Amino acid sequence: MTKKPTPRPRLSRRKKTPTSDCTIPGPIPNKALPELVLPRAARDVQKIYDYVEWQAKGENVLHAEKVSVEAVLGRKHECWDVRTNKARYWVITEPTNLYLQKLFPSLDYTLSFHIGVTARMMARHEPSVDVFEQVSQQNSWRRWQQAGEVLDQAEEAEDFQAVGMRCRECLIVMVRTLALAEMVPGDESPPKKADVIHWCELIANHVARGASLKEVRGYLKSASKGAWELVNWLTHAHNATRADAILAHQVTEHVLAVFGTAVFRYRQKMPDRCEHCGSYRIILWADEPGVPMRPHCEACGWSKSGEQAQGPI
Repeated sequence: MTKKPTPRPRLSRRKKTPTSDCTIPGPIPNKALPELVLPRAARDVQKIYDYVEWQAKGENVLHAEKVSVEAVLGRKHECWDVRTNKARYWVITEPTNLYLQKLFPSLDYTLSFHIGVTARMMARHEPSVDVFEQVSQQNSWRRWQQAGEVLDQAEEAEDFQAVGMRCRECLIVMVRTLALAEMVPGDESPPKKADVIHWCELIANHVARGASLKEVRGYLKSASKGAWELVNWLTHAHNATRADAILAHQVTEHVLAVFGTAVFRYRQKMPDRCEHCGSYRIILWADEPGVPMRPHCEACGWSKSGEQAQGPI
């Protein structure tokens, strides 16, 4: 008859009281972390707070800390470690997106993934200008995106000609959107609606006036004239190639961007440099929703007082 083994005594799970000075403390509460980091730009942190709480509905941000900045192909990506009352995220900028750290534990891998997604988004012919500047030319940019979709599917010369036709429409819509009767001198008759070259000259004279902007004014005129002649040529070029269509599409984007920026800065009364510290990091900013935006310096926090900007146009 075999003897039954003696059962082992059950170990007590009661925590032992520390008896030395080498006790490892517990983690710092998330709510206390903001008080323990080096001074940061409050506005940058607030932008991350607002973005995460907008994307992660029902969650409150407890702490956001910038842990890395990577420059890839001329685009700067800020990497943030963000903690909410329910989860922990990576937030990566340009364009801004958030990733749950439970699914993306490695920041380096997450950044590589983010850059790949960004590259695919850029391939979808997204406008290269700020959203505020797009507002002033929504119809023009929409037609430019449609031209890009035609370009993606183009195979024959007729398809490439169609890209030129759509780019031509972009420029016509641009001048119809930006042109104002007050831009025409009193002793002249207004150009025809589709006279892109002359309307662009009038727009340039109006938004880039003065001796100090002579070069800017001249460039706006020459760029628009060259783009208009190119897209018109492509529209009728029976031997057009994909390279021709790509060039026309890119040149059209450039003209939309430079004219949009010039008109936007003129209407918003945007200074080129901060009047306080001389920085060029000037953006439009409002302290709260519904308040007219005004030029604001990201470097020192200066805001233009007195006459306010008009807000999105």
